[in-house]
Amino acid sequence: MSSVASVHSLWTVAAGAPGKIPAPHIEYTELSPTLIVLGAAVIGILIEALVPRRNRYYSQLLLSLVALAAAFAAVIGLAAGGFGSSKAHIAAMGAVAVDGPALFLQGTILLVSLIAVFTFAERRLDPAAHGNRVDSFAAQPAAVPGGPAEQAAVKAGFTTTEVFPIVLFAVGGMLIFPAANDLLTLFIALEVFSLPLYILCALARRQRLLSQEAAVKYFLLGAFSSAFLLFGVALLYGYAGTVGYAGIAEVVSDGAKQIDPALAGTMGNDALLLIGAALVLMGLLFKVGAVPFHMWTPDVYQGAPTPVTGFMAAATKVAAFGALLRLLYVVLPGMRWDWRPVMWGVAIITMLGGAIVAITQTDIKRLLAYSSIAHAGFILAGVIATSEDGVSSVLFYLAAYSFVTLGAFAVVTLVRDAGGEATALSKWAGLGRRSPLVAAVFAVFLLAFAGIPLTSGFAGKFAVFKAAAQSGAGWLVVVGVLSSAIAAFFYIRVIVLMFFNEPKADGPTVAVPSPLTTTAIAIGVTATLVLGLAPQYFLDLAGHAGVFVR
Repeated sequence: MSSVASVHSLWTVAAGAPGKIPAPHIEYTELSPTLIVLGAAVIGILIEALVPRRNRYYSQLLLSLVALAAAFAAVIGLAAGGFGSSKAHIAAMGAVAVDGPALFLQGTILLVSLIAVFTFAERRLDPAAHGNRVDSFAAQPAAVPGGPAEQAAVKAGFTTTEVFPIVLFAVGGMLIFPAANDLLTLFIALEVFSLPLYILCALARRQRLLSQEAAVKYFLLGAFSSAFLLFGVALLYGYAGTVGYAGIAEVVSDGAKQIDPALAGTMGNDALLLIGAALVLMGLLFKVGAVPFHMWTPDVYQGAPTPVTGFMAAATKVAAFGALLRLLYVVLPGMRWDWRPVMWGVAIITMLGGAIVAITQTDIKRLLAYSSIAHAGFILAGVIATSEDGVSSVLFYLAAYSFVTLGAFAVVTLVRDAGGEATALSKWAGLGRRSPLVAAVFAVFLLAFAGIPLTSGFAGKFAVFKAAAQSGAGWLVVVGVLSSAIAAFFYIRVIVLMFFNEPKADGPTVAVPSPLTTTAIAIGVTATLVLGLAPQYFLDLAGHAGVFVR
């Protein structure tokens, strides 16, 4: 009864002295990249509600491009102002870190998203339907696939312009995810970018049922992973009495010294720490597509609209690895000897599992999905290094990989037959003779995935393997090189299929894209070659951005 009275008196005191309640201090300038993107997403929703249908496409495209470019400029401004180094600090009442890794990853996510929006806006690949240009997305996603409502929407020439604000909401969550400095902010950011992705996966114009199946699988498995992560957050809070990264790290490193005597009976239990950390790591490893949490990846990559697959494969990996790095390097450095052996095992089975299973694939999107699983293993080798070189090598690899991935999926959208995209590998036979330029561009991306010298893939792999070797993980590097050799087999097999096999008479054609997709592919090729031929400037940039604020 006395506790109820004391709580009541606290409420009374608080209400009677409003001037004594501290107002939250929010650094709007440091949070401006995220605020610009989320603000534009809200405006995009209003455009959908208020602007006539015929004007929405151009309004949404212009708004998305301007918002992402402005947010990228804001990131550059913050980095130039020293917020990535000397002025790095914790903002938003301890919820968000503004430091080198956060700004580097946010800049990468924004550039990737800007290029991805070009592929989302492409409307020249499919033949015009009833006199109207169409894109990759369902005319009316709420309609039953193949039903009269959908047929009427197709006939009327509807396009799903809601994809642009949905993408902006996803990008907003991705910007917060690697910068989150407490576990609740991490979880909220995870949901903010996951829910829009579940929706985007279900919106394919062709193969509607496959697309919806992919979205349901992603949603259900994503819900399980989110539940694991949230349960882990609860256990870590029970262990440390705080959800802030710095507070948990202090209790992990100093133990009993940091525990409040009043809570000593429940806090500091190592079982809570170990189980909680394992569950949070499971949630993050699901997002990066590491084995054994990878089962959603091939089905979702295959079923989702290809522009969404490219965006998801590139941007989600950048955001998720950023969050994983911050958790391991800022929250759990005191548990290094506990999590390193586990991450060794995960990295090894991810590299080998992705590379070996990819050999058996007969669909180009599933092959690229297993390729992305193998690459998650290579990036984990840099994470395991637990050094500044490890952080900078992972940052560089993520930037290099994301441009190659976007370019590769943009090329996949061009190869089409009567049923839409021709993703069966057998249909790509002889593509190099029908369209030498498209096949050559795709070959460049495949060689980069394989880690062939003079491509960005080689520079990235060399950086992460070097960091891992210097930290004593030599055997991990051996497994990584072996996995790369296995992976090179199926990449080169596709190149041989394109250039040295006879084209089939009823084979697919290569659609002529608009300048939007052409620009996306050109940027991908340029980034792949520049980061491969002259990587030092970008490695130095990642090196300067490799220090977390604590």
